Amino acid sequence: MNRRLVPMREDCVYTSCYCEENVWKLCDYVRKQRTAPLEHLFVIFISNETRTVPLWKQKSGHGDLPVIWDYHVILLQADQSDSLVYDLDSTLSFPCSLKLYAAQALRSESDIKPEYHRKFRAVPADSFLLNFASDRSHMRNSDGSWKMSPPTYAPICTAECQMNLDGFINMDPAIGWGVVFSLNHFLQRYIGSTSSASSSSSSTARSW
Repeated sequence: MNRRLVPMREDCVYTSCYCEENVWKLCDYVRKQRTAPLEHLFVIFISNETRTVPLWKQKSGHGDLPVIWDYHVILLQADQSDSLVYDLDSTLSFPCSLKLYAAQALRSESDIKPEYHRKFRAVPADSFLLNFASDRSHMRNSDGSWKMSPPTYAPICTAECQMNLDGFINMDPAIGWGVVFSLNHFLQRYIGSTSSASSSSSSTARSW
């Protein structure tokens, strides 16, 4: 039996609305347990210039309506013919094939307004583990209270940095880490085609 890359969904470290840290913990698990070579793993930040990105099949969604995130983060395992997505906030299987995730969670952009088009920053997992830092200040209100309760463990930081989350969310390819793709180029890179997303255009997307 093949060894699991990460624990079962219910056994993973998870805090709602802290997807970047949830994925960091997944990468850290793989690094410590050596369940796969890190070079096969990519951390995918999904956002855009307006920070309004629709995703379907999210736990916080209602029916077949998308959730509009300012950004979202998933883990991609790209060492086989059909890449696998690990999304702890999705109602799809864990993991889920990228082809299915594209069809069900990303869907086509043909009926989505341009300001809602998604971009994808693919960061090698080893680079993410080495460089990512967040003091969680983006989750505080102006009075210092939390928008959402933070993880119980200490904030993730490096010796040089306490906060660089925006360098990962920002979709300007000239800054930050990794490579920035459009939806079509992302699917071409990791699936080899864009048919999966285009085959599942949602009627609910026409207003976006």
